Amino acid sequence: MDERPVHPFPFGPTTALELDGKYRKLQESERVARVRMPFGGDAWLVTGYEDTKFVLSDPRFSRAVTLTMDLPRLQPQIVQSPDMIMSMDPPDHTRVRQVAARAFTPRRVERLRPWIADRIDGLLGQMAAKGPPADLMRDLALPLPISVICEILGVPFADREKFRVWSDIVMSVTAFTPEEIFAAFQSLTAYLQWLVRQRRVAPADDLFSVMVRARDTEAVMSEQELVTFGVTLLVVGHETTVNELADMMFVMLRDGLYAELAEGRGAPLPRVVEELLRFIPLESPGGFARVATEDVTIGDTLIAKGEAVYTQLSAANRDPRVFSDPDEIDAEAAREQHLTFGFGPHRCMGAALAKVEIELAVEALLRRFPGLRLAVDPQQITWKADRLVRGPEALPVTW
Repeated sequence: MDERPVHPFPFGPTTALELDGKYRKLQESERVARVRMPFGGDAWLVTGYEDTKFVLSDPRFSRAVTLTMDLPRLQPQIVQSPDMIMSMDPPDHTRVRQVAARAFTPRRVERLRPWIADRIDGLLGQMAAKGPPADLMRDLALPLPISVICEILGVPFADREKFRVWSDIVMSVTAFTPEEIFAAFQSLTAYLQWLVRQRRVAPADDLFSVMVRARDTEAVMSEQELVTFGVTLLVVGHETTVNELADMMFVMLRDGLYAELAEGRGAPLPRVVEELLRFIPLESPGGFARVATEDVTIGDTLIAKGEAVYTQLSAANRDPRVFSDPDEIDAEAAREQHLTFGFGPHRCMGAALAKVEIELAVEALLRRFPGLRLAVDPQQITWKADRLVRGPEALPVTW
């Protein structure tokens, strides 16, 4: 009988961008830890870098099986279905993903650079015209990724307020009731069904047109898979970048990295961005579980068939066995092997696009506002609570 302790999960409240110290203690003492989730019972938690990569890439750990059980989880209910790409395993996952992957190739991302740069200039021009103080979340971090995902997918930008509200609810852990989360997901589904009908009548040069054409002529996905995948792309395609950009700017302004870049000191911007991607804990505790489809051993721990395993990417990114001084920002080090975008079949297909958006946004801010600084004490920033990703409610700045 396994007599190791069972740790209540999550490990206390998420405070801004702080990573709970218990993850480090587990990395040092328990390669695989037993955790008790608020709902559904116990699960396993891995916190080390190599073990996280193993769980995320080994086909014996399934996302699809999570649909068939009372999954140990943070929420009373989870909005998921077999048509969601995040709930699929290969080969179904591969079949659906390859359609959308056409829009996120390096060549297509590079072609978007001028358009993204122009959109950033417009947003910063409006911010400058209004004068300080400004809210960097409202004026840049929020509208930029929404504009980009609308451009790529073919979603009318005029509808941004509607799907933004629905997205915020769907990305909740416990900030909204299960009924509110389900209703928001249904609203997003109805909206995407409408957009699919529009693209059948009037195809355009956008990803939804490509997906509709693939559905109708190549039969690579069902109608429900098409709509549900559209919902996923719309929500995840902007939500993570919104918060990552805001989180990065907060850390850069708080810790003096922005001033260094403005003065031409320090590491090149792309390396700073990579290091902040590693350092900043974007995900909230929990994430997406996987279930063992057969007995699997990690170290000296047997994960029995049918048991759930959680990973914590932010903890893996701070594994001292892989990263020296992991709790410090070291932009001079080459630490691009971080797991912020995931690993294995479910790795974020929009990773390159997100980095382009962030780099172009910071470059433009440095040009226009070299003296940019926080308008309030860092401790006064209010942070979102009970969401799947961390980010500030607002980011007041001045210059």
